[in-house]
Amino acid sequence: MTSGVGESATDLTTYAKAQKTTGLLVVRSGRTLIERNWPAADEAFATTFVRGRAADGALAEDVASQQKSLIAILVGQAVDRGLIDVMRPAGDFLGAGWTRTGPREERAIAVRHLLEMTSGLTEQLTYEAPPGARFFYNTPAYARLQRVLEVAAGQPLDALTREWLTGPLGMADTVWRARPAELAQLSGNAWGLVTAPRDLAKLGRLVLEGGVAPDGTRLISAREFAAILAPTAANPAYGRLWWLNGGAWSVDPQGARRDGPWVPTAPADLVLALGAQGRILGVLPSRALVVVRLGAQPPAADFAAQFWRRVMAAAE
Repeated sequence: MTSGVGESATDLTTYAKAQKTTGLLVVRSGRTLIERNWPAADEAFATTFVRGRAADGALAEDVASQQKSLIAILVGQAVDRGLIDVMRPAGDFLGAGWTRTGPREERAIAVRHLLEMTSGLTEQLTYEAPPGARFFYNTPAYARLQRVLEVAAGQPLDALTREWLTGPLGMADTVWRARPAELAQLSGNAWGLVTAPRDLAKLGRLVLEGGVAPDGTRLISAREFAAILAPTAANPAYGRLWWLNGGAWSVDPQGARRDGPWVPTAPADLVLALGAQGRILGVLPSRALVVVRLGAQPPAADFAAQFWRRVMAAAE
């Protein structure tokens, strides 16, 4: 479905399809501007990430690191409930010996450091730097937050996610599933968040509304919501497991630093939940816009810049 189709909307849709997209959804002020779904164009992608279909027929996918941004909201909700203090050592929830460092170094790693990718650990959980000193996109360290939540809440991750977040938002096609052994080993994360474009758009709307659900219920406090989207000193393009577009410089997941905003072709207030293979959940408050792109790795090297240039033209 495409509402108010014009040349720029057609250009975005055509480009997205050519870039191995499976789901494209653009929503402004609660109104769907563009919604298109395609079959997986890449067999390896389908085997690795596709987990069936959502109720609306769109592919249900393990959305890779987009799960991190949902976890950030859950941690904020746990803080609101008095279950987590992000300044406490992560070991208070995980137990001693969760890293391969010494006890002193391990106790210095707070929950906050896992949220901000500044644990100072390598992917093997050995010591590399003091906590907070440097940004390193460390999925194995991040994945310990899933267990932190379970211990703090006394519930399995899927149950607390449904109770606190996906249930209230009506994200009926979103579940946690154990990953195949090969993917779990490759990613350093045993659990995948399986979801679909319309469900991700509901999460995006929550962010657009500052943590308030469509029925008016505040699901996360204004204070904790602001903390999630506050730039960090080690990487102004990153908050707590969300990417931010307003910084003067950024560090990407490979550790490369560059000057300028994360997406030069998009406004500064864009915030993003990003996953491998070019998965995007973008929220742009200044335009009341939520954008979802799922699918396989785009062929274009400058996909993000080209995609957002077309999104902005279509939204106009």
